[in-house]
Amino acid sequence: MIELQQLKRRTFLKTTIAGSVPFVFSKSLKPVSLAQPGKRIGIIGLDTSHSVAFTKALHAAAESDTYKGYKVVAAYPYGSQKIQSSKERIPGYMEQIGKYQVAIVDSIRELLTQVDFVLLETNDGTLHLPQALEVLAAGKPLFIDKPMAASLRDAIAIFKAAEKYKVPVFSTSSLRYIKGMDELKKEKVIGADTFSSATIEPSHPDLFWYGIHGIEPLMAAMGPGCRQVSRISRPDCDLVIGLWADNRIGTFRGLRDTKVGYGGTVFTQAGERVLGPFGGYEPLLAQIINFFETGKVPVTQQETIDVLALMEAADESKKQHGAFVSLESMIARARQ
Repeated sequence: MIELQQLKRRTFLKTTIAGSVPFVFSKSLKPVSLAQPGKRIGIIGLDTSHSVAFTKALHAAAESDTYKGYKVVAAYPYGSQKIQSSKERIPGYMEQIGKYQVAIVDSIRELLTQVDFVLLETNDGTLHLPQALEVLAAGKPLFIDKPMAASLRDAIAIFKAAEKYKVPVFSTSSLRYIKGMDELKKEKVIGADTFSSATIEPSHPDLFWYGIHGIEPLMAAMGPGCRQVSRISRPDCDLVIGLWADNRIGTFRGLRDTKVGYGGTVFTQAGERVLGPFGGYEPLLAQIINFFETGKVPVTQQETIDVLALMEAADESKKQHGAFVSLESMIARARQ
């Protein structure tokens, strides 16, 4: 852990010279916990801005507000070591999170001795299965940021481990809670079109990396029951068409070479409803804290599996030049 120790010391010097709160960089120094026992959160992965955003929101909150006194007290920074765009963010995010009296630890094992709950924020979904298994075996309730894993097979393995250890776990993109979603009466939705960026990372299936930000609200708006998916793929764009069991149609448009936000249109029996723009991470964070408080997951296991199965079916459809592929076939393959 020479690299981690060097990063800790460099960050400590910067924050001390700047007159900020000292950064904990040694095992012999205990973090000044801002949370009561039972409300201590640990973060795995400082290679994403989500980690800093969640910490900032929690530490800025009053004790009596939505976040009920929960605070981040410790973080393990890794995190992707292979995805360069993620890896290079770690030193800067270590420095930022240190300003909130968050202890940087050398291992997930050490993290688990200091916290009650865990946010798995590692940007690299290929690491989520081994990281999640360590957390679940320790009995710590777990939120996993998108994607739950870099494959449907790994996600199913995480859910099986959660059942084995009797520990609650859930995963979602923050775009599930995009502005306008809470106003929908799901039983009146007759179709939906969503859009987002769909940049690709070679280590992940195409839509798992960024397209999930448009797939998640599509599934949230339409509800369960997607049966088949077709994908038309071009270098700069994807169009995913989903057929639901009750003959409804939902689509996702993912763009790569164009600056694009997040949003969509939901068609209901009373007229169309606009989704968006993205309103920040606070709606998701409120759901996470309620999950920690109650142990009740806001997104079911089956719905999460369907989201990942839709994306894998879309990949398979691309290989088959746009043929419709069933979600059931993807789930069966992943369970083998």
